[in-house]
Amino acid sequence: MDSNGWIDELHEGVRYGLTGRVLHQEQSSFQQVTIIESKRYGKGLLLDGCWMTAEGQERCYHESLVHPALCGAERIERVLIIGGGDGGTARECLRHGEVQHLDMVEIDGRVVELSQQYLPSLGGGAWSDRRMHLSVGDGIAWAAAAADASYDIVLVDGSDPAGPAEGLFNRSFFEHCRRILRPGGVFGTQSESPEAFRCVHLEMVKLLREVFGHADPLYGWVPMYPSGWWSWTFAATDGARYRQPKPERAAAVAASCEIWSPRWQRGAFEAVPAAIERELEG
Repeated sequence: MDSNGWIDELHEGVRYGLTGRVLHQEQSSFQQVTIIESKRYGKGLLLDGCWMTAEGQERCYHESLVHPALCGAERIERVLIIGGGDGGTARECLRHGEVQHLDMVEIDGRVVELSQQYLPSLGGGAWSDRRMHLSVGDGIAWAAAAADASYDIVLVDGSDPAGPAEGLFNRSFFEHCRRILRPGGVFGTQSESPEAFRCVHLEMVKLLREVFGHADPLYGWVPMYPSGWWSWTFAATDGARYRQPKPERAAAVAASCEIWSPRWQRGAFEAVPAAIERELEG
């Protein structure tokens, strides 16, 4: 934080910042964890100086990651979240009554503890939901050890491809995610900004198409993130089922969403810029 109260993420010559104050900062076993309170978006979380979430922004991210997957899969009884220590992804998943068991594997227990303390609205009732099973550990190792066809949904809610999240962006990990999906399942991951992380974004989408057979990016926004323009990519082995939300599941959650709806989802999947489309189809 500078002397004028600005808290910034610096990325390739651009500053993405909010005015506010630091409430707590510590070095965990994995990364620097910072909790802030901003004037515009409420309390927020940074990891190693990069914006992760804030109370006034989190629905832009969590609704976009969760509902295309959970409304499109054949079944959603068993869900795996890798990362997601702030609790927002789990909260959105557990809004679906068909979910019977949710495993969340977060490598940094301090992210969970500090989110529960300072950002309790993100996880909400997820932390006490009987369906929620939190494990503090390595999500990459969890996926490698999980039984074949053991989950209907696998969601990756990780940070940028550096530090503890680096292994979430490679073929071996994605192949395990495919292996542990049940038939009719859906995989989803945040896939970076097509502007600020263009090469990483393109490589992820191409690799997921190779591994799963079907994968498509969905474009939206998280204004506090680098460039404000963000993406999530969904994959399946039996067709682009994530593009067709089941009406009964959509109806159960859409009325209380701020961002996601079947209409918004259709537009977000179609909003592929021309140059990116050429790169992906080339």
